[in-house]
Amino acid sequence: MKKIVMSLVVFCCTMVAMAQPPQGFGGFGQPGVEPQFKNVNYAGDELEAHQMDIYLPKTEQAKYKVVVAIYGSAWFSNNMKGMTFMSMGRSLVDAGFAVVCINHRSSGDAKFPAQINDVKAAIRYLRANADKYKLDTSFIGITGFSSGGHLSSLAGVSNGVKTRTVGNTTVDIEGSVGGNLDQSSHVDAVVDWFGPVDMARMENCETVKDGNSPEAALIGGAPADLPDMVSLISPITYVTKDCPRFLVIHGDADNVVPHCQSVYFSEELKKAGCLEEFITVPEGQHGPVTFNENTFKKMTDFFLKEAKKQ
Repeated sequence: MKKIVMSLVVFCCTMVAMAQPPQGFGGFGQPGVEPQFKNVNYAGDELEAHQMDIYLPKTEQAKYKVVVAIYGSAWFSNNMKGMTFMSMGRSLVDAGFAVVCINHRSSGDAKFPAQINDVKAAIRYLRANADKYKLDTSFIGITGFSSGGHLSSLAGVSNGVKTRTVGNTTVDIEGSVGGNLDQSSHVDAVVDWFGPVDMARMENCETVKDGNSPEAALIGGAPADLPDMVSLISPITYVTKDCPRFLVIHGDADNVVPHCQSVYFSEELKKAGCLEEFITVPEGQHGPVTFNENTFKKMTDFFLKEAKKQ
C-alpha cells in the first residue's frame, strides 16, 4: 500500500506543478478556473464528500450536455474534485460539455458500495435539478482516472442494476443516498483512464493483492478472504451487451494499476459489443505521458460522437 500511496502523491504533485500558468496539465486549463456552481451538495447533508462543482462552457446555450468526472485516489480521498478539473476537465468544457467534478466518500469514511452509491446519487441529483444548472441530461457521459476510472466503469456497467448478489453476498449498488429515486442513474458513455477493474487479477495480472492493498481497505478485509466482494467491486464481472460504449486508455508503463487490467476489460467489452477503442499509450505512466493532448482529444471526440446519438 505504501508504494501505491507514494505513487499517487507523486502523481498529484506532478499534476499540480504542471497546472501552473500559463497552461494546465496536458496543456489544458489553469487551477484558478472557478466553477459556475461550487460545492453543490448532491446528498442533502453536510458532508464534504458529497459536494460537486459544475463548470459550464463559455458559449451561450440554454443547456449543455453533461460529463461527470471522478478523481483517482485509490479510494482514500473524499475531496479531490478540484484536481479532477485540473487534470481533464478543461478539455471537456472547451468541447462544449458541462463538466461535473464530484467528491465521494473514501474507504476510510465507509466501505463499498458507499462509493458507487455516491456516484449514482450525484447522477440522479443532476437529472432532478437539470434546469437549475442549465444541464441537458439527455446525455450524461462519465470519466475518471485510476480509482475514478474504476467508479466510472462501474457506473457504466451497472446501468439498471439495483442490487447484485455473488455467492452469499448481496450489495445495494444503486443505494438511496440523497433520494431522487424517481430519477435514473443511467450513463450514456464511459471513458476509463487506467482504472483497476478486475480485482481478482491485480497482483502480477494473476491473483488478488494482500490485506494491505487499497482494495482491501475498500471492502474491509483481505481480498483472498472475501472472493464474493472481489467480484462485486470488479466492473469486469458486470459487463453485458447492454452496457454503454466505452473508451479505455492505459499506459503500458503504469506501475500502479497494471496495464493488463485494461487489456482484460477491453476484451470483455469487445465481446459484448460495447468497446469503442482501447488505447495503449507507449511509455505511459499512471497519469504522466498517458495524459496528453492526443488522448484528451480522443476522449472529447468520443463523448461528442456519443452525445450526438442522444
